[in-house]
Amino acid sequence: MSQYLDYLGISGTGKVNHQLCEAELIEAALKNQEGHLSDAGALVVNTGIYTGRSPNDRFFVDTELIHDKINWGKVNVPISEEKFNLIYEKVKNYLKEKELYVFDGYACADKEYALNIRFINELASQNLFVQNMFLKPNQQELANFAPKFTVIAVPGLKLNPEVDGTRSEAAILVHIEKRIILVIASQYSGEMKKSIFTTLNYLLPEQNVFPMHCSANVGSDGTTTLFFGLSGTGKTTLSADPDRKLVGDDEHGWSDNGIFNFEGGCYAKCINLSKQNEPQIWDAIRFGALVENVIFHEGTRTLNYDDGSITENTRAGYPISHIPNAVVSGIRLIG
Repeated sequence: MSQYLDYLGISGTGKVNHQLCEAELIEAALKNQEGHLSDAGALVVNTGIYTGRSPNDRFFVDTELIHDKINWGKVNVPISEEKFNLIYEKVKNYLKEKELYVFDGYACADKEYALNIRFINELASQNLFVQNMFLKPNQQELANFAPKFTVIAVPGLKLNPEVDGTRSEAAILVHIEKRIILVIASQYSGEMKKSIFTTLNYLLPEQNVFPMHCSANVGSDGTTTLFFGLSGTGKTTLSADPDRKLVGDDEHGWSDNGIFNFEGGCYAKCINLSKQNEPQIWDAIRFGALVENVIFHEGTRTLNYDDGSITENTRAGYPISHIPNAVVSGIRLIG
């Protein structure tokens, strides 16, 4: 067994690539025919039939530990431990002989609340996404890294709703007690990002932290501004202000210490993106960035951001360091 998989009971896989750098992941993705490079150097992929999150396919494993802590209903849908175990066995069998990509990172820039996460990906391009989106441990932290949650993403596996108790061939299963998240059948990378946000919404309030779906930036006078809104309503665009310092573009916590970013990257909606109106985002989509479902101008490798023929929800994920005036620490202390 691989030292990175043995605690999960996963065996018989092919090569396990741990903590590859962005160049290595891009090389692997191109070799595996997962996508193409744009003329700016970004890796461009098509995510197939799933071009956005699939909220109807998300489930929480209903256990005694969490049963009375979740408001069950249309949004928070339960699935039994029995069904989860059945699906998990399918995932483990599916991974046999497959080459895998593993990234160890964490959420929450304030180390007091940091959540260590191991991401196990079937696709090199999705592993590039999580490396961009989450925070990277330093060498000492990596040497002593112990995952508190594990995310396993297998877009190539399809479920059978009649057998597996799901609503479609896809499922996002969050098992709080076992600290495992399964992302199945969807290649849309936002599912991994939002599954962690969902988990933090469960964990952090018990630590007296208020989770917020918002972007944040800081002015020259030291004032912090928060931009709230649903996905795609402009949080990333508004917070990427050349006259203010970006703390983060989407998810933050508010504790007694101050505001802190949950993530280490940005996930910008790209439809109708222009250099004139959004220069910082435009320039951030370069080597190291992952672009989803944007068409090239015919006969070129130039991205056509005005083309929404695949989806209006075109996206680009890139590290926050691609924004020149970002608060790379991700923390805005109070006092």
